[in-house]
Amino acid sequence: MTNSTVSEECIFIGANRQANVADYTNNLVAYGAGSTVALWNPFSSNKKGVFHTLRKHTAEVTCVKFVPDSDLLLSAGEDGQINVWKRNGNAYDVVSSLNEEGASITCMSVHGEFFITGNSLGKVNIYKLDGDNVSLHEELTVKFNFYPLTLCVHKIGSGYLLIVGGTSSSLFVYTFSSTDTPKLVATMTGHEDWIKALAIVKDGEDYLLASGSQDRYIRLWRLKFNDNIDNSDEDARKLTLLSNRQYKFFIGEDKCAFSFDALIMGHDDWVSGLQWHPHSGKLQLLSLTADTALMIWEMDSESGIWVCLSRLGEMSIKGASTATGSSGGFWSCLWVTNELNTEQLILANGKTGAIRAYKLTDEENKIWNSDLGLSGPIKEVNDTVWSKDGTYCFTTSLDQTTRLLAPWVKERPANSQHNKTWHEFARPQIHGYDMICLDNINAFKFVSGGDEKVLRVFEMTQSISDLLHKFCDIKLQASESEVLPEAAALPVLGLSNKAANEQLEAGEAQQREEDFEENQDGQATKVDPLANLEGPPLEDHLQRHTLFPEIEKLYGHGYETTCCATSPSGNLIASACRSNNIKHSVIRVFNVGKDFQLQEEPLRGHNLTITSLEFSPDGQYLVAVSRDRQLSLWRVVDEENAKIELIQLNEKAHSRIVWDCSWAPPTASGSFFVTGSRDRSIKLWKVTESGASMLASLKTGEPVTSIACFQHSLIHDRLIIAIGQESGKISIYTTTLEENPTLVQSIVFDDAILPASKVCKLSFSNQVSDNKLLLAVGSSDTSARIYGISTDALN
Repeated sequence: MTNSTVSEECIFIGANRQANVADYTNNLVAYGAGSTVALWNPFSSNKKGVFHTLRKHTAEVTCVKFVPDSDLLLSAGEDGQINVWKRNGNAYDVVSSLNEEGASITCMSVHGEFFITGNSLGKVNIYKLDGDNVSLHEELTVKFNFYPLTLCVHKIGSGYLLIVGGTSSSLFVYTFSSTDTPKLVATMTGHEDWIKALAIVKDGEDYLLASGSQDRYIRLWRLKFNDNIDNSDEDARKLTLLSNRQYKFFIGEDKCAFSFDALIMGHDDWVSGLQWHPHSGKLQLLSLTADTALMIWEMDSESGIWVCLSRLGEMSIKGASTATGSSGGFWSCLWVTNELNTEQLILANGKTGAIRAYKLTDEENKIWNSDLGLSGPIKEVNDTVWSKDGTYCFTTSLDQTTRLLAPWVKERPANSQHNKTWHEFARPQIHGYDMICLDNINAFKFVSGGDEKVLRVFEMTQSISDLLHKFCDIKLQASESEVLPEAAALPVLGLSNKAANEQLEAGEAQQREEDFEENQDGQATKVDPLANLEGPPLEDHLQRHTLFPEIEKLYGHGYETTCCATSPSGNLIASACRSNNIKHSVIRVFNVGKDFQLQEEPLRGHNLTITSLEFSPDGQYLVAVSRDRQLSLWRVVDEENAKIELIQLNEKAHSRIVWDCSWAPPTASGSFFVTGSRDRSIKLWKVTESGASMLASLKTGEPVTSIACFQHSLIHDRLIIAIGQESGKISIYTTTLEENPTLVQSIVFDDAILPASKVCKLSFSNQVSDNKLLLAVGSSDTSARIYGISTDALN
């Protein structure tokens, strides 16, 4: 495979909810995303998101650190693995791996030739870097029943200073060198709860250490040397909170002393991240907390009091804090500048996995504005489907969200390679259940199923339609009888998104003040918060202003839904649910044209859960596959009245669970479909008067978890089939649809661009753009990806 054959058009993958999950160097952010490390240039001119992911870990990545002044990157995860990556062009290759057996790595710090890790066994391990080689220098146990949550290591003179914070209200200070073992030299008290964040910076001849805690305070500690040390003793009468005690010790030959310097108060929840200003000599501190606040602090030169210069983030929801069990707020932050030091950004990731960006637009007045960051799923992506015209796609995930992904067409020359970049333009459904499946009814409506018995139908809002037209050059024309709702919102109590005008009529929710403005007559009028955007919506907009209103609930299943499909005309919806018996292993059919009426008699035949079903592109047939290893073929006799009859139930379609099925485009020689199974095979079937006849079969080497055909047309007179497998492998097969067809493997995706684990769903756009087929992929590695496949390689 050459690079020109398959390209990564876009990758959507959210950041893990960990405090040490991201780092930055030379215009490059690396962050833990599921079991991968995602790479992103926040200063790129084309605003492309994640451009590559690194695969090696087998569990969630918890720590990512660049090694300063080198081309090395360190990552660690819940699998106990520590991987050392070396830069290779725009990506990284693993050059060394270690494993802390039976442990999850919780924190990491790196400086000079050493990096330190803390793990869930309560161990602090000091590793030495020698080029690409790594060796364990020392293993520490701070104290019994203590677990490290944050580390800070810094080289001072000929020795190293290591500060450890964790499940204690004390800070533990160690010194060591490349030849000496670590020595505990101080235990600093003052905090009242666990310590979650540390950051150190040079301040003149001294150092300033900031520590952030679950007690909601930030404490500053000044480290002085030799003649600068004050010889006064501690005043025992002072409160512990404001104690002026000095903690004296030696680093090599240098006499040192830590003393309490300042107490910063202002946050309403746990302090989980601290970063000093990226420019040396500028003493400003960024703090990040679980109350969704980012604050920049600076010491007032006259009073010596640390004051807040800027507050970023969002206003936290009243009552939603860590004390009430909320997992919201921010988890980690970065304060970065580009290589030319002309731009400055603050990046923060929160509970939705999105990385928010704030750009310094006026340094004199300290004004920060929200900028385009990243968004993406944070759990398994179960389904992905393209719009009817193939211009944008929906994905749905176990993170309880449905996302609309579309290409941002910028005002650049049409032949520019960077004319389009993909972004999340709407979050139509934010649900209370894990999402399982979805399909389009028409250009404006879709149906989705979550981990519940109910299917829900949603309708696009006018503001999202306008947004797609404005930035994506996608023109969706509603019929005269179809008036789109203006906007939607989620009521405080309930799972159903309502149209904004319905909410006002029912009195279920009050409009936020910022959604209104006064006109010339002094009357309050509604404002579309998306109308003045200059680019794709930011995370704030996606969460609050891009919901689709729910217009219908579809009942009928006895257990949680597993799959759904709509007919090409959008008049029928077929769905299935989990089952371990014949009674519930049925297909329920809803008639959209008759107010989503449920057909009294379900389609029976299977014995176990139906895993996938799909209508043929001409709307004449429906095929379903199941855990019972069977496939069923149905004929649509009367679509208007939703009459469907069974043609055949093939009891020996495969020898193991059949995971997926997909129809080929209709041809003069008949109707064809393909199936993929856990028995490591794919099969091509032709529809006959008596049922489905198998034409070709091929073993694939490992279980097939998803299969999709390009349904718009044949390419070079061949059917194009994409298969996804349990390891994340993706391949393209081709075949003719004449007599005695043979399935031929045409393209195998390069390992470097594959998802890190099981492919859950594949879906082709029906468009051919720039001689490329677009393939959307949802994976259990928490990513949604779109690949471009050159049609020239499919001869």
